[in-house]
Amino acid sequence: MSSSTVAIVDYEAGNLTSVECALRHVGSEPVITRKPSEILAAGRVVFPGVGAAGACMESLRKLELDAALRKFYESGRPLLGICLGCQVIFEKSSEDGGTDCLGIIRGTTKRFEFSDGVRRKIPHMGWNEVAFEGEHPVFAGIPPGSQFYFVHSYYPVPADPLVVRGTAVYGDVRFAAAVAWGNLAAVQFHTEKSGPCGLQVLRNFLAWNPRT
Repeated sequence: MSSSTVAIVDYEAGNLTSVECALRHVGSEPVITRKPSEILAAGRVVFPGVGAAGACMESLRKLELDAALRKFYESGRPLLGICLGCQVIFEKSSEDGGTDCLGIIRGTTKRFEFSDGVRRKIPHMGWNEVAFEGEHPVFAGIPPGSQFYFVHSYYPVPADPLVVRGTAVYGDVRFAAAVAWGNLAAVQFHTEKSGPCGLQVLRNFLAWNPRT
């Protein structure tokens, strides 16, 4: 695998084909892999996810992908987390009775809880506006008011608010929908299901050089 390869992490979860197709649509030739050696040899890594944090972390540890993802992040090369991949990059999830996660970024994830009188279905499923904050290359060129597609019951709560690059509102909860730190960017929404704006995020990620 060459240093220009985009690797999609396969940890026995679904949704990989749609991510692969979206990346191909914006000009990449990604490789789906569950081999730590191939992850570490790639130029960029996309870490998608569906399902629950506990099962995700169990699979990552079994396949030794947890250590590979941490090492890849430490290398300074671009890493993109999507949906569950935006949650388990933090230290701990409240899902499954409390799950120790990758700890790449300080913080936790929590389940939606609304004020009395506010009724919303969980999981949060469907289109929602994301308000991006500040400037970041991965989120450049996204028009104000753009909507993205979400499917989740938990959301990230970074310890450092400076990590948050975009927020969305569901019920009366404003939550982090996009985060970035160093060579890591992650989104709670599904880029591959979010139409032109989701594809723009992927296109930006492919062009991103966090070392400049």
